[in-house]
Amino acid sequence: MANSSDQIPTPLDAQSQKALHLDQQLCFALYSTSLAMTKVYKPLLDKLGLTYPQYLIMLILWQNDGLALKDVGEQLQIDSGALTPVIKRMEAMGLLIRSRNPQNERTLEIRLTKAGWAMRVQAAEVNRTVGVSCGMAEPEIHALRQELVQLRAQLSKKL
Repeated sequence: MANSSDQIPTPLDAQSQKALHLDQQLCFALYSTSLAMTKVYKPLLDKLGLTYPQYLIMLILWQNDGLALKDVGEQLQIDSGALTPVIKRMEAMGLLIRSRNPQNERTLEIRLTKAGWAMRVQAAEVNRTVGVSCGMAEPEIHALRQELVQLRAQLSKKL
C-alpha cells in the first residue's frame, strides 16, 4: 500500500494556493490578534491580581451586580460548570460573594464585595491603557468592535 507521501498532490491554481496561506486566513488573523490582546492585558491584570476571565466577570458585575451565575455564563458564552471554579477563586480572593436567591433556591447569585467594587477605579486605567495600545482612535475601535460583534452573530447563526 502506498503511503500518502507517494501520492502526487492535485495541482491548484495560483489564487487557490494563495488562499491556503496562513497569512490569508481570517481565522488566524482573529486568533493571533486575540493572543496579542491577551498579552497586552496580562501585565495590567497581574497588577490587579486578576486573570483575564476574572476581569471579564468583574466587568459584567460592575455593569449589573447581583446576577445569577447562569446569566454571567450566558454573557461570557461559557457553561456555568466551567465558570464555577473561577467564581469560587474570586470569592476566596474577597472580590465577590455567592448566595442562593431566597425566591428560587436553585439560582446562585453573584454579588461584588466592597473590595470588588473598589477595584473598578484601577480597571478604568486598564481599559484606557489597552485603548492606547491599540493605536486607534475611539471611533475606529468602536467600528472594529461592531464589525466583530456582527461577525460573531453571523457565525453563531451557523451553529
